[in-house]
Amino acid sequence: MSSAQETAPKLEVVTIGRCSVDLYGQQIGSRLEDIASFAKSVGGCPANIAIGTARLGLKSAIITRVGDEQMGRFVKEQMAREGVALDGIATDPARLTALVLLSVENDRTFPLIFYRDNCADSALDDSDVDEALIASSASVLVTGTHFSKPHSDAAQRKAMRLARKHGGKVILDIDYRPNLWGLAGLSAGEERYIRSDRVSAHLKTILPDCDLIVGTEEEVHIAAGSEDTLEALKIIRALSKAVIVLKRGPMGCVVYPDAIPDALDKGIVGQGFPIEVYNVLGAGDSFMSGFLRGWLRGENHATSATWANACGAFAVSRLLCSPEIPTWEELQYFLAHGSPYRALRRDEAINHVHWATTRRPQPGTLMALAIDHRKQLIDMASRLGAPPARINVFKRLAMQAIATVADGRPGFGTLLDDIYGREAMFDAARLGLWVGRPLEEPGSRPLRFEFSQDVGARLVEWPVTHTVKCLSFYHPDDPAGLRAEQTQKIRTLYEAARKVGRELMVEIIAGKHGAVDDGTIARALADHYALGIKPDWWKLEPQATATAWRNIGDVIRRHDPWCRGIVLLGLEAPEAELARGFDTAAGEPLVKGFAVGRTIFNTAADGWLAGRITDEQAVADMAQRFASLVETWNGVQHRRTV
Repeated sequence: MSSAQETAPKLEVVTIGRCSVDLYGQQIGSRLEDIASFAKSVGGCPANIAIGTARLGLKSAIITRVGDEQMGRFVKEQMAREGVALDGIATDPARLTALVLLSVENDRTFPLIFYRDNCADSALDDSDVDEALIASSASVLVTGTHFSKPHSDAAQRKAMRLARKHGGKVILDIDYRPNLWGLAGLSAGEERYIRSDRVSAHLKTILPDCDLIVGTEEEVHIAAGSEDTLEALKIIRALSKAVIVLKRGPMGCVVYPDAIPDALDKGIVGQGFPIEVYNVLGAGDSFMSGFLRGWLRGENHATSATWANACGAFAVSRLLCSPEIPTWEELQYFLAHGSPYRALRRDEAINHVHWATTRRPQPGTLMALAIDHRKQLIDMASRLGAPPARINVFKRLAMQAIATVADGRPGFGTLLDDIYGREAMFDAARLGLWVGRPLEEPGSRPLRFEFSQDVGARLVEWPVTHTVKCLSFYHPDDPAGLRAEQTQKIRTLYEAARKVGRELMVEIIAGKHGAVDDGTIARALADHYALGIKPDWWKLEPQATATAWRNIGDVIRRHDPWCRGIVLLGLEAPEAELARGFDTAAGEPLVKGFAVGRTIFNTAADGWLAGRITDEQAVADMAQRFASLVETWNGVQHRRTV
C-alpha cells in the first residue's frame, strides 16, 4: 500500500445536526389537516445529505442524536442500509427522535410541522463531536439551523475547528428555517425567509472559516444581512474566501469561486434541467449531494453544478426527501439518456434504475422452503380427516425446520400464504427469514388474484420486507388473447408492487401447457419484458439443458441488468431430479437458489395431519430433507467456483 493510500481519509464528508423522521402526507393537493396516510422516511438537512452523498458514491457519516426508541432505531437501520457510517450517531435515552409532518397542498404550498421540543437531535452538544471521527474525514458539513441554539452552535464550531486542524474542508449549507430560530409560529414550518439582523450577525461569524457556502437567494440574504442578492454575495465574499454556490430554483445555480462579478449570471453555470415542480422540500439537500460528489472528487465547478442541478431536479419531481435522491447509477443514466418527461417520477426507465439501486439489500443466495400451497394442503387435510386449522400449526412447524437448518445464517427463506400461514409469518419475522407471499388464485388460468383484483389496496397492508409472489401458467405459444390477458394481469401487479414499494417475484410455469425447448422460457420472459415488467426475482421450473439457461440469462441481462436473479421451483420432483436440475443450471450465474415445497414437506405433512407422527418428528423430517437439499445446492455451487 502506498503512503498516499495509508494517509487518505476514511471518510469524505461528515455532516452534523438535524436528523428526524419525516411523515409525508400521501394525498397530493390536500391540506395537512385532511391527510389520511403518511409515508415514513429519514429527514433533516444533514441526514438527507449524508444519505444523498452515500448514494452518489461518497463515504459519508453524520454526527447527530436519535432517541432510544423505534424511530431512532429506524433512522440507524436506514442509515446503515444507505451506507452511511454510524459512528457519529448517539442514542439519547432521555429524548425522542425528532419528527416532521409534511404535505403537498399545491406547487407553491408545502405545510410542515416540526416536532422538535426537547428532541434528541436538538440536544446535540460539543461532547458529541469526536475528534477522531472528524480527523478521518476530508470535510465537515455544518448547517445554519444548528447554529440557532448555544449547545448545538458549540458542537458545530468544534467540528469546524477540528476539521481545519486536521486539514479538512468546511462546508456550510445555510439551511435557513425561520421558525427554528424562533422567528415564526409553530404552524409556519414552510416559511423560508424572515429578515433578522440577529440571525445575520450570527451567521456572519461562521462564514470566514468556510471553504464552500451554499444557499438559495433568500439564504444568501439572511447570511449577509442584505436583500439585494448581488450585494449580499459581495458581503459574503468580503468575509470569506469560500467557493459560493447560489441556488436559483428552476434557473439552476451559479458558482462563484473568486471575485463576485457585476451580474449574477456571470459566474460558472452548470447545465439546467427543466422539470415540473412537484415538491420543493428536500431539493436543496439533493442538490448539495450532487455538488459535493463533484467538488470533493476534484471535478470542475461546471460539472459539479450540472450534477447538483440534475439531483435537485429528481427531488423536485418526486414526493419524499432522502428516498428520492438519485444514486450514482441513476444520475449517470439520466445524464446519458435524459428523459422525455418533465415529471421525472413518470419515467419508468429511470424509476426502475432508482428502485433497483435503492431497494433493501438481500442475500446473494436464496434457499427457501415453499409452503404457500393452499389447495394441496387443504386437499391433504380433507383426505386425512384433519380440520383445516391444523394447517396453520403445521406451517409453524415448517418455520422451526427452516430455523434448524439456517442456524442464524443469511440466505434462507420461505414462501407463505396469509390464509393458513399468518402465525407462521410472525415466526418467520422473528427468525429473520426472507418471506415471499402468493397473490394468485391457486390454479387460475387465465390468471386471477386471490380475494380481490385490486391488489394495490391489499399490498399496502403487507410488511415492506415481504416479497410479492405470483404464479402464472404461461406458455409463449398460448393463444394471443390468453397471453395478453396473462401478461396484462402481471403488469397490473407489477405497477401496484412498485407503487407501494414491495419486491416482486414472478413465477412462470410453461411445462404444464405445452412443449418446452431451449428457447421456450426465454421467449416467455421476453414477452413480459416487452410490457415493461421487470420483477426483482424470477421463479422458474428446471430446464433440460445448459443452453436453455443461457438463453434465459441472456434475456434477463439484456432487459434488466439489475434483476436479483432466478430461483428454481420443485414441482414435487424427487431430490435426485432436483439435484440434476441444480447441476444443469450451475453455468448460469443468475440462478441464485431454490424455493422447493412438497419435496420437503409432503411426507411430514401426511404423517402429522394423520396423527402418525409428533411435532418433533415432523420438524426433524422436514429439517433433514431441507438440509439435504441445501447441501446439494451448496455442493453444486462449490464445484462451479473451483
